Amino acid sequence: MSKLTRKLIIRITTVLCVVFVLSFAVNTYFLPKYFLYQKKHKLAQLVTELEAMDYTSLMKQSETIEDQDQVTIAHASLLESVDDLNNELLIQLNHKGIALSKFWLTEESMEKLRKGEKVNKLYDQNKLKSSFLVNFLTVDGSVIMVGESISHSAETIQIVNRFNAYIWVGMLLLLILLSSLFTARIVKPLTKVNETAEAISNLSFIKADIRTGDEIETLAKSINRMSDKLEESHRTLEEKNTNLRTFIADISHELKTPLSLIRVYASGLQDGLDDGTYVDVIRKQSEEMASLIDRLLELSRLQAISYLFEPIDFRQLVAATLDVYKIAFKQQGLVLNIHNRLSAEAWVMADRQQLESVLHNWLNNAMKYTTGKQVNLIVEMKKDFVHFSISNNTDIEEGANWKQIWEPFFVMESSRSKKFSGTGLGLSIARTILINHNASYGLSVKEGVITFYFSLPLLSQ
Repeated sequence: MSKLTRKLIIRITTVLCVVFVLSFAVNTYFLPKYFLYQKKHKLAQLVTELEAMDYTSLMKQSETIEDQDQVTIAHASLLESVDDLNNELLIQLNHKGIALSKFWLTEESMEKLRKGEKVNKLYDQNKLKSSFLVNFLTVDGSVIMVGESISHSAETIQIVNRFNAYIWVGMLLLLILLSSLFTARIVKPLTKVNETAEAISNLSFIKADIRTGDEIETLAKSINRMSDKLEESHRTLEEKNTNLRTFIADISHELKTPLSLIRVYASGLQDGLDDGTYVDVIRKQSEEMASLIDRLLELSRLQAISYLFEPIDFRQLVAATLDVYKIAFKQQGLVLNIHNRLSAEAWVMADRQQLESVLHNWLNNAMKYTTGKQVNLIVEMKKDFVHFSISNNTDIEEGANWKQIWEPFFVMESSRSKKFSGTGLGLSIARTILINHNASYGLSVKEGVITFYFSLPLLSQ
């Protein structure tokens, strides 16, 4: 038995026992008093009704009243002596099948009746295990007795309490059985939830299949959603850790090559082997190292710098940037097809220098990595956004690791040839800039064509 089941059964049993004790006490001490109170109240109401009747009508209807209200009515003359009156009433009661061991009216009671007052009496008949409740009233010079026999309730209540005890014991056993079954239905799903939570804490992102239709199912669904989010976060963290390791390896590689060359050519200078080009080689390699370090610093700086956002005419910005590249594309034997579909000025809120950096990077990449002779550039409106895209041919398949291209030092060219790959920082810098502009961005590869795109919200006029 689980702890929860045991705890629930103990608490239910305790509550049941408390209810039984209270019921026993109420039956024993309060029920007899309540029963007598009800009888007195009923008899008093009947006496009040009889008091309004005359003697002749009352006598005619006495038998009907006795049958209807289950009472006994007797009468005697108020002029008789106390003893004669008591004897007369006892004789009438005996004729009606009521034999009393104690019954009498005293002179004090008679005096109240002569004054028109009512007298109430309760005669205990211990041997008969009953009591006789009587109300006396006077009607037209006669004493009218209205009485009702009341059995003693102590023995009856004992029997009722004993019977209730049997019922309560049976209910208790049944309740324990039902509680065990019911709590088992609760504990089993909770055990599954606990096992799921334990597995998640051990980085095993399983799900709990619970269908109870209550709060436990809701809890299980919440834990399943948490498991999915934690799994996604864990996967993202693992990817970032992998990218970090790759980043460290790549930057080591990028720095190691020029450092090795500098060391080799510096040794050649010391050994007098310089043919006049050693200094130039050392200077070129040091400049490449400085450029790489500058790009790293730029990437780091972009994470924390404050952007200078201002209204910018995006159409004018693209036109100014393209003017720089038209000659360069011609020199490379490439055709730059520009599809400017902006019919008017398109103002956006942006940092001009940083956004221009993104355009430069994407134009450079298209010019450098295209495998065809054309590069297509489109600027257009899409609802409340200005949309920029640039496309070029590629010989890399669609299923390649294109998603990782935004990571620092990741290059699609595994050989890392300087002719075909750069530092792998340009797109990481572009992504950081676009994120800080709250721009939607991405890339798509389809049928040998790769397209980079981003969208910025237009300023309301």
